[in-house]
Amino acid sequence: MKRSYAMLALVTDAYGGRGGIAQYNRDFLGALAESGLLSSITVLPRQTIDHPDPPRGIQQLRAQPGRFWYSLAALRMAVARSIDVVFCGHLFMAPLAALIALMKNAKLIVQTHGIEAWPCPSKLQRAALERADLVLSVSRYTRGAVLAWAAIPPERVLVLPDTLRETFTPGDGSKQRASLGLEGKRVLLTVGRMVASERYKGHDRVMAAIPELVKKGHDIRYLIVGKGDDRSRLEARASELGLSDRVTFLGPVDSQTLLETYRAADLFVMPSTGEGFGVSFLEAMASGIPALGLDVAGARDALGEGELGTAVSENDLVSAIGRLLAQPRPDPAVLAGAVRARFGPQRMKDSAYSAVSRVMDTA
Repeated sequence: MKRSYAMLALVTDAYGGRGGIAQYNRDFLGALAESGLLSSITVLPRQTIDHPDPPRGIQQLRAQPGRFWYSLAALRMAVARSIDVVFCGHLFMAPLAALIALMKNAKLIVQTHGIEAWPCPSKLQRAALERADLVLSVSRYTRGAVLAWAAIPPERVLVLPDTLRETFTPGDGSKQRASLGLEGKRVLLTVGRMVASERYKGHDRVMAAIPELVKKGHDIRYLIVGKGDDRSRLEARASELGLSDRVTFLGPVDSQTLLETYRAADLFVMPSTGEGFGVSFLEAMASGIPALGLDVAGARDALGEGELGTAVSENDLVSAIGRLLAQPRPDPAVLAGAVRARFGPQRMKDSAYSAVSRVMDTA
């Protein structure tokens, strides 16, 4: 008789959360819920922003902000419930997750994303990760960084990349172009948070490239989607460069507007030096527009090592933008199909099931 397993997921955010990590948690946990491998999944988030709406098979508890109250809630749950596997959605929560796994004699899975896992962490975090039964990394770069500082067998560290929602498909972006006054313009787009701690995303690099691109005859408009505490600085920078009429800050947008904005662009550009992966690259290409990033860190995986998008050095950024704007765009349907074949939801479901079932089969 097949045994049922109960999972406790300790996450920063998931259902009702925003950003790449929250989306990854939803995709991963949702894939496991659909697989039938687990009898129950209970999610304890640190925060929620929107109204949570988890799918069938997943219970998300009330968010517990603050390290003390969160830890107390998690430990109380560990005492009260049967737990077979603990999923830790962020490295800084690994010591708490490891303690609960030890208390319950449960399997431990630790997720690693990007910059939080690249340098050697605290002794407690390192020890917790090293006792994990499985470590998941969103990219080969992050996996390599973890193996560089952790005393853990390589076979226990697997790459399980981001996936993308079915809503991102090619389509007509002319209505959005018209609404934003972009007819006849060459439209660059970046989607990402604008926060001081994440200036590595490269908004400044794109703005710095625009004057030279204009000199070469490209009538550039640059759209920025996202929010954060660094927006005012970026707006001031655009003004300093004389680009106030060429750079448009759209702020946070709903899912339908995001899709229409992707479709309205000529080129998605995110010259980031610190991406653990970069799911917005996938969203852009699945919407039928080419994507450009730097040939560093996890962006290489998201761009398919140049098979899906374009990865260049920072010195070649301006020339690469100009070249991609000048050449014919790839067939949107072909590009979207290639992205889905490599990073689609079915690939996430299969990979998540394979990884977790391998751990549970050793119970």
